[in-house]
Amino acid sequence: MPALDHHRCYRALASRDARFDGQFIAGVHSTGIYCRPSCPAATPRPHNVRFYATAAAAHEAGLRACKRCQPDAVPGNPDWNLRDDLAGRAMRLIVDGVVERDGVPGLAARLGYTPRHLARVLMHELGAGPLALARAHRADTARSLLAATDLPASQVAFAAGFSSVRQFNDTVREVYQLTPLELRSLARRGRQGARPEPGVDGTTVSLRLAARDPFDGDGVLRYLADHAIGGVEVVDLDAGSVERLITLPGGDAHVRVVLDRQRPGVQVTARLGALSDVAPLTARVRRWFDLDADSRAIDEALRHDPLLGPFVRAAPGIRIAGGLDPAETLLRTMVGQQISLASTRTVLTRLALELDDGRESSDAPPRLRPFPSPQAFAERGREVLRGPASRVRAIHGAAIAIARGEVELDVGLSTAELRSRLLALPGVGPWTADYVAMRVLGSPDILLSTDLVLLRSLSLAGAASTTREAEALGARWAPWRSYATQHLWRAAAPVAPQRAARDTGGEPSTTTRRDTHGSRV
Repeated sequence: MPALDHHRCYRALASRDARFDGQFIAGVHSTGIYCRPSCPAATPRPHNVRFYATAAAAHEAGLRACKRCQPDAVPGNPDWNLRDDLAGRAMRLIVDGVVERDGVPGLAARLGYTPRHLARVLMHELGAGPLALARAHRADTARSLLAATDLPASQVAFAAGFSSVRQFNDTVREVYQLTPLELRSLARRGRQGARPEPGVDGTTVSLRLAARDPFDGDGVLRYLADHAIGGVEVVDLDAGSVERLITLPGGDAHVRVVLDRQRPGVQVTARLGALSDVAPLTARVRRWFDLDADSRAIDEALRHDPLLGPFVRAAPGIRIAGGLDPAETLLRTMVGQQISLASTRTVLTRLALELDDGRESSDAPPRLRPFPSPQAFAERGREVLRGPASRVRAIHGAAIAIARGEVELDVGLSTAELRSRLLALPGVGPWTADYVAMRVLGSPDILLSTDLVLLRSLSLAGAASTTREAEALGARWAPWRSYATQHLWRAAAPVAPQRAARDTGGEPSTTTRRDTHGSRV
């Protein structure tokens, strides 16, 4: 495995710099433990330390987790969004629980490689194979559940993805050198967990998901409020919460996310259809609020820019509001073409009602229903969709392609592959493909240079007035051009309170334009 830069990592460890928590693991071989970089314990001698890209690699080296700093209780590694290679794509699927559902052969098939080649690449890049990486992730999920809930240990085992209680007990003891009950006591450190409430379709669990400081969670909520669909999403800005149904492998889950005002992160309460959905729920909420972003590195890179600096200082820790489901994000985007944001919300509210397929969870409030599935759009879309015939055909055709499995969209794709698949769909242009990739994959380096709002912000600042000028200017913001886009959008919002037509139904705009693919948006 290519070694991390020992000197730089050791400097971060010696300074106890919390910015690097979750980005690498410090393995202290003289004691046999691994720690997060900010561990308060005495700094070991340089020759006693090795640095690992993942906890799984530390496990494979025979180390156990530090009981003092709990190195797994940190935000996830931002590399899985920043990296677009096979290792990064594999990790996005592993944390979503694909290995538990489909095994390593299923994971390899999703990525388009043989299991043997995948294992070889992951060992080389991350120091552990897919089974070891999935095992480490299961252990982390179990620790989170033991800390935050009063679920019996046997239920925690299956919720975390273990196939048996014995496997769960053995893994916890091996990783943490503690029994599950001892780990629960240590992880809580005096805090009370949320007692599960049995429901008709499953169990309610409450979890806290950490984010790196600074964290502009209010900005994500404002975005969600601006785009909320009646009957599908309820956003309360005063309470700092959003509530909706999320489709998970075990069924629809009723989820409420509340901003944590004490520490960077969110509190999640979810009534699940199956306890095994805890891992995919966690992964999707983390993408939804972009919790794993390295906000300090992003802000540090952009705040020295003469144009973006004032925006960064005004909104530190800005995040990309992620898409919970690739198909939903695409269909919502296409429905919003050629109409204002207010009209988009009205149309989507009507569609959600008319295409309701009766999937509401019996435990969810009556006002909530899931966003219509691609199958619902494919079966009855032509009956309920209105507007230009070309747009109706495009939306209906995309839904059919997704429903039939002709076009597969998931977080295991690279940005280039997702973009290529989207551009192959009639009616989808480069702007739409890039916007969906930014929201679904959390791709950090996409500049929507044809976007009218972005161009207006640049023009008002006297920085650029054409797409070509915007692209040239944006080169200096790499690899964080998606976050630069967020700042430029927000800077333009006071100038244009009327949100209007675009092919995304997304950010503010006062006029329509033509997508370079050809469709008027």
